[in-house]
Amino acid sequence: MNLLADESLDRQIVDRLRQEGHAVRYIAEMAPGVSDDVVLSLANQEADLLLTADKDFGEMVFRQGQLTRGILLVRLAGLPSTEKAELVTSVIHEHGTELPKAFAVLTARSLRIRRLE
Repeated sequence: MNLLADESLDRQIVDRLRQEGHAVRYIAEMAPGVSDDVVLSLANQEADLLLTADKDFGEMVFRQGQLTRGILLVRLAGLPSTEKAELVTSVIHEHGTELPKAFAVLTARSLRIRRLE
């Protein structure tokens, strides 16, 4: 699965996903400071699943009606980076087929997946 990681995502998550063999483009390496609109456009151009910790993407998709190929919103504040990386990697492995064309929210206690049709 091809992934685009927003710069709001911890570097350790990106590193762990790469170690697991995922193709991950990282905004912090490509174009730090670009707008959320540009990030979403980049993800859509390559049909990447967007990984982010930025809640603004929910606003963009649900209130503004912007299209997306899929978003995983990572809401794991307060957890160590290594634990965040483990949880995100696990979700990608276990639910990877459900995440495209969906808006998913990962917390320490749950994963909510909402299909976007």
